[in-house]
Amino acid sequence: MGGRVSGAAGALADELPGWVSLLRAPNPGPMTLDGTNTWVLRAGPDAPAVVVDPGPADEAHLAAIAAHGPVGLVLITHGHADHTEGAPRLRELLGGVPVLAADPAHTAGGAPLTADSTFDTGLDVRLLSTPGHTADSVCLLAAHGDERVVLTGDTILGRGTTVVAHPDGNLGDYLSSLELLSTYRGVRALPGHGPALADCGAAAEFYLAHRRARLDQVRAAVAAGAATAPEVVAVVYADVDRSLWWAAEWSVRAQLEYLGVEQP
Repeated sequence: MGGRVSGAAGALADELPGWVSLLRAPNPGPMTLDGTNTWVLRAGPDAPAVVVDPGPADEAHLAAIAAHGPVGLVLITHGHADHTEGAPRLRELLGGVPVLAADPAHTAGGAPLTADSTFDTGLDVRLLSTPGHTADSVCLLAAHGDERVVLTGDTILGRGTTVVAHPDGNLGDYLSSLELLSTYRGVRALPGHGPALADCGAAAEFYLAHRRARLDQVRAAVAAGAATAPEVVAVVYADVDRSLWWAAEWSVRAQLEYLGVEQP
């Protein structure tokens, strides 16, 4: 969901590492920004690539991904359709390569992702468990030589802030995940939507401050008499386009749950 990221938290990465390529899906919109980012990581010219988040079932986009073969592995940051819908077709195009996610429902040809998962790709790729946006959200820490990146899915976006997709998403989990990501200072963030950011840790700290400020606003709205999530949205998200209030309501319900406020 759109918002305002400014200052150091929004500093864009000057360039991508040479072993990282971005393919952006043609599905722009209020919730997807410029479109879903599909990231292709490759340790060297002859090494199998790792594809992160195939995106929607757009044939031209999937063909463009397949053209970056050989691909050895497809990884999923979370199960929302704008990240996963194209995975079955991409797997066909790639001859049945494994598609791995934390959620078994989005896993094919291998075991679901865990903190102990290892990959034979020439890259050091490790799972960071970061629930909150959704229950199955993960980030991926990838390293090649002395360069590191964090693929953040929708946990951190390249522009704006993200939605805690209640009831699947959980604000307490999300805050803990942001605290984990805040430790990756100086490491580029490669988000699921929007441009790459120069500093994952700085972005996570900005997100934490933003979430805490929103919680204070929600507390104040409830104290002033707002009794339902839509009433809180109308006060706290008054500066957000009304066409997005339905998404803001997800986050508000997560905020109210976090604060222990009973909801009708």
